[in-house]
Amino acid sequence: MSHLKNRSSRTNVILVPLLAVALAATVVTLGPESGPAGSAPTGGVEAVVGPTGIRSVAYTQAVAAVQNRKPKVTVIGTGGTISGVATSRSSFTNYRSGSITIQSLVGQLQPEIGQVADVTTVQFGNKGSGGYTIAEFHALTLAVEKALAESDGVVVTSGTDTMEEFAYWLDLTVRSRKPVVMTGAMRPWAAVTPDGPQVIGADGPANLYNSIVLAASQSTYCYGTVLMLGDEFHAARDVTKTSSYRMDTFQTREFGVLGWIDGPNIKVGRAPARVADCDNKNAWYTPFDLSTVPATAVPRVEVVHGYQQAGGEAITAFANAGVKGIVTAGTGAGGISSAQGAARTAAVNAGVVFVSTTRTGSGSVYGGTTGSVIAGDDLLPQKARLLLMLSLAFAPGDVAKIREWVTTLGNPEWSTAHEGGPKD
Repeated sequence: MSHLKNRSSRTNVILVPLLAVALAATVVTLGPESGPAGSAPTGGVEAVVGPTGIRSVAYTQAVAAVQNRKPKVTVIGTGGTISGVATSRSSFTNYRSGSITIQSLVGQLQPEIGQVADVTTVQFGNKGSGGYTIAEFHALTLAVEKALAESDGVVVTSGTDTMEEFAYWLDLTVRSRKPVVMTGAMRPWAAVTPDGPQVIGADGPANLYNSIVLAASQSTYCYGTVLMLGDEFHAARDVTKTSSYRMDTFQTREFGVLGWIDGPNIKVGRAPARVADCDNKNAWYTPFDLSTVPATAVPRVEVVHGYQQAGGEAITAFANAGVKGIVTAGTGAGGISSAQGAARTAAVNAGVVFVSTTRTGSGSVYGGTTGSVIAGDDLLPQKARLLLMLSLAFAPGDVAKIREWVTTLGNPEWSTAHEGGPKD
């Protein structure tokens, strides 16, 4: 298969075919510089050709629909470094996160971003990513779905510390095929005051701009949630933060990035397996419809790490505390100590469900097909925790169903037995 490329006056989209707590939200529509609603864009992404490898009518239609009008994108702000204020222009690590509103951040991208999309902002929250609760995650999903009812795509800003968990939660729970893009920054936006000068080398403005461009283009329609920083975008399931300070902290080990934004060019190199179900939205959806369950229905799940001569007391304590699920981040291919193994057996007998993962950061964990200890394959521990939470909420007590979801939804694969379909 050859590369598909569409040339326009401003932006090219290059797609490489595939191998076979209720929170009050402030909604702000940016002013007249964003251009008349519904008008054709004068900048940004003007044309997209769908990759033949996807062979999706819905994907092709979504991309084509934004070629003759200006897309609508909602940006939902939750805080983090991207909204941070540093002590000086040269201070990259000494700052207060969550200090600038999302309306102000997007407003500073005008008039350029107004040539790409009509942008609306929602201030969901303004704090560090690690400060959000699962109940707030539940509310965020509903806020994203509300925005997607009117917009062509949504961008969510957050801190980078747990951004991969934000992204995977949304990937599992948002019931819309429209693009959802997570972004943030490794350096604060402004210095001294929220309206002060920009920090030297701040990455937030470019990340936010490119994320809106990506969402507006529909290039990731049916991809689920993607994470975009440093001109790269990654699958929410696969990406992880690999460095506390480096600008290129987000990486997808083994699989690699989904694509790149190179100035006026968007290049899509691969797609998640769920794209194969793009034309069948009921198959594309996950079963985790949060409009049908309250946040209180999502049970507590914890993570326990394996290491040399690890004791089993943590597993026992969690089980005694009423935890419904535990993810073990084991050594190598998921190994745990003999003491942890004994504690796990007792916890299983008490009704706790386990998912076995590896602490190595990549590679698979395989296991049997019965019982309450489920192999997590190559899911990272923190992501297996979210999937187990949702599975327990929607199938309490049904270990067979939970195992099915961890095995299929948690570990989708492109089929090599027949063209186009993911493993199911």
